[in-house]
Amino acid sequence: MAQATKGQRRREIIAFGGGCFWCTEAVFLMLKGVEKATSGYAGGTTANPTYELVSSGATGHAEVIEVVYDSNAIPFRKLLDVFFAAHEPTTLNRQGADTGTQYRSIILYTTGAQQAEAAAMIRELSAAKMSPSPIVTEVKKLERFWPAEGYHRDFYAKNPGEPYAAAVIAPKVEKTKREFPGLLKPDA
Repeated sequence: MAQATKGQRRREIIAFGGGCFWCTEAVFLMLKGVEKATSGYAGGTTANPTYELVSSGATGHAEVIEVVYDSNAIPFRKLLDVFFAAHEPTTLNRQGADTGTQYRSIILYTTGAQQAEAAAMIRELSAAKMSPSPIVTEVKKLERFWPAEGYHRDFYAKNPGEPYAAAVIAPKVEKTKREFPGLLKPDA
């Protein structure tokens, strides 16, 4: 991707999986510099996966969000900071009550720089021993992103009173607001 001059947008794409994509999407949509965060599936082998197929664990896909961001407005490192704070990267194939390979912690990079930065951050977090358990976040190249069905997109914004949204998504949104106020869009 060509380097943008000062003041120009520099669009990049990354995909993050940190459990249920509804949670991750809600958190990333609040961030300055994030132009889009779309729920979907990646990291597996089945073409045209559906929610039902991915939920079965048979496709190898994870629930992820594809993030389109302006790296001049928000550095990739800040996205990583939010990603690692918004989920538990030490539990294999699980986030809270959500279990299965589709809920694994995964970073799907599109550039070598993203790959290097993600690997470096995992090493730093591991060396800091903030948890007695090792980080299990998978880092691999984004081969293909499959958008989720329409009813999954913008789930939290459309369904804030839904029990899962109130019990699981809202606390992650509030935590992000508390821990990263300088990264939030004005309307977040």
